[in-house]
Amino acid sequence: MEKFLDDLLNINPNIDIQLIEKAYKKAEEFHKGQLRKSGEPYLVHPIEVAKILADLGMDENTIVAGLLHDTVEDTSYSQEDLKADFGEEVALLVDGVTKLGSLVFESKEERQAENLRKMFLAMSKDIRVLIIKLADRLHNLRTINYMSEDQIREKCKETLEIYAPLASRLGIYTMKFELEDIALKQLDPDAYYDLVSQVKMKKQKREEYINKVINEIKESLNELKIPYDITGRSKHFYSIYRKMKYQNKQLDEIFDLTAIRIIVDSVKDCYAVLGAVHTMWKPIPGRFKDYIAMPKTNRYQSLHTTVIGDNGEPFEIQIRTYEMHRIAEYGIAAHWKYKEGVSEDKEEGKLAWLRQTLEWQKDMNDPKEFMETLKVDLFSNQVFVFTPKGDVIELPAGSTPLDFAFKIHSAIGVKCIGAKVNGKMVPIDHTLTNGNIVEIVTSSNSKGPSIDWLKIAKSSNAKNKIRQWLKKENKSENTDKGKEMLEKYVRRKGYDTQQLLKSQYINKCAKNFNLASADDLYTALGSGGVLLSKTVNMLLEFYQEEKQAELRRKEKAENLVESKKKVKKREQTGVTVKGVDNLLIRFSKCCNPVPGDEIIGFITKGRGISVHRKDCVNVISLPEEERQRFISVEWDKQKEDMSYDTDINILAEDRKGLFSDLSRVCEDMDVHIAGVNAKSAKDRIVNITMTLSISNTSQMEKVLRSLRSVPGVSDVYRAIT
Repeated sequence: MEKFLDDLLNINPNIDIQLIEKAYKKAEEFHKGQLRKSGEPYLVHPIEVAKILADLGMDENTIVAGLLHDTVEDTSYSQEDLKADFGEEVALLVDGVTKLGSLVFESKEERQAENLRKMFLAMSKDIRVLIIKLADRLHNLRTINYMSEDQIREKCKETLEIYAPLASRLGIYTMKFELEDIALKQLDPDAYYDLVSQVKMKKQKREEYINKVINEIKESLNELKIPYDITGRSKHFYSIYRKMKYQNKQLDEIFDLTAIRIIVDSVKDCYAVLGAVHTMWKPIPGRFKDYIAMPKTNRYQSLHTTVIGDNGEPFEIQIRTYEMHRIAEYGIAAHWKYKEGVSEDKEEGKLAWLRQTLEWQKDMNDPKEFMETLKVDLFSNQVFVFTPKGDVIELPAGSTPLDFAFKIHSAIGVKCIGAKVNGKMVPIDHTLTNGNIVEIVTSSNSKGPSIDWLKIAKSSNAKNKIRQWLKKENKSENTDKGKEMLEKYVRRKGYDTQQLLKSQYINKCAKNFNLASADDLYTALGSGGVLLSKTVNMLLEFYQEEKQAELRRKEKAENLVESKKKVKKREQTGVTVKGVDNLLIRFSKCCNPVPGDEIIGFITKGRGISVHRKDCVNVISLPEEERQRFISVEWDKQKEDMSYDTDINILAEDRKGLFSDLSRVCEDMDVHIAGVNAKSAKDRIVNITMTLSISNTSQMEKVLRSLRSVPGVSDVYRAIT
């Protein structure tokens, strides 16, 4: 115990060591006599979990919860005892870890992985619960050799699908890399050790080269008089393995196998160092990434550039501040690790997961107050439940067994008479919560859905299927009755039925009543579910709106004709040549420049002026005698509303609905897709080139950032040919 406590004090001298000692003794007392599969005392596991948490710099309550995380589940120590001894916060952390540990995933299909990760997030009301669970999984993987072969494969696959991505979402890369490398070594030992051997064979030559490069950089940085630290960094094995497997690359083709990392004091120094590096070596176009200006969703910031060395060999350089480096290593845990001694933290961070955004409040001086800002409610609009077989079903918040039944299959939904939730009978209007195991009770004698079911169901899927059944099985009598009632009422009011009862008006009216079609509206009218007077008033509004719209369209058309008479017909390019008019100007297809790019013109032979980006490979590689044909061009600020076609490369896992998700991103950002080309690679990887109509580089970066958030997308970058 003394060594453990001394280690914690070395990490954080201000830690409440008496509280940690009390938790240690309690864990020792209740785990006494318990052994791990390795034969060592069980106490070793919670101690190692606590050490991992301490190395991350977590607060005392998190370390205490790490020491006691198995006591409530595996010993006679109760949740009430824990709360009485260590307070409500520790008890809630342990309870959260216990609930996550109780989840049994019988279904391991790849399509379930994302839902399982969401389930973890939804059930973790405090981010620290996830960090404790990750530490628990990391130590179990370090000692996994004592499990059976089947258990090892199951745990490692689960680690790659659920736990390592969660560590990445939290930005804790030290943990993510170790989890992935251990899992790879167990799942594919031949590939792992072959990769280790290949890397080792080239290690000496690579290290000599990197040391030479580092010395050259030091000379340049010393002239700038900027304080810095510089090191070489080797890529972890699983990352290399994925690139070789999914991108069909050989080891020699991976540019960032070894990277040089430069750490400086300020953002200004980062860009000064970048300038010095690009002066020394030529950067590879398309391989520069500015994560300082545009951080990753887990708060990661750094400058990445790949350059060509003197011997023609490419290598990557990463440039970041010391604060950025702490976040890169420890992610969200960096807050606890470096909060000690800081009087005020003015940074307001944003953490975005799975297209959801969690706004952090500004840091407070009181650590307890800050903890309250870390409560997680990322999926308040969703609920995740299990089928009896262990599949995860995602539903809208507030869903009932009816929503679950229709999500499984329509035939189950229409025969539903009740449900079992966690083994207990509940009515069909019971509200489901995260982690429920739901079993639908059906009967062949069921009369099927009634109109009241539409009020019970919460999901559009269930509502639509209920409506379909009602329409098919039901209500032709009410439908005819409602239609006749509406026509009589309209005539009695003195309106023209042909004008007022157009099909587009009826369908729009049905939609406003949350009904799927005109027949549904007639049925509702016939059964008294909708008022005639309210329906007719709504139809009148639609009729008047259309008349006003027709007048506006006519006026707009007349104005357009008049406008065209005043405008000369000429090609608009959005680019001007300084001091020259009436020249044919076209954009090069090799680099597709957009406003915001630095551009240059090239006088072609007989085809006018070709406009390139200044960093275009074809421009950079031109011989000296051809460079005299360059001419200065600039973007025409009066034509800022124009858009330009440019190509985007997307590397993603091939799955159903991928292109639909990508298209939706473009549609949401009002970006036109001018063309698409897709090429499948090995192992269900697809290379997609999308031609998008872009207004400027600012819009370009927003589009790239949004496309990277689509599930399954591994890389998005601007195409250069």
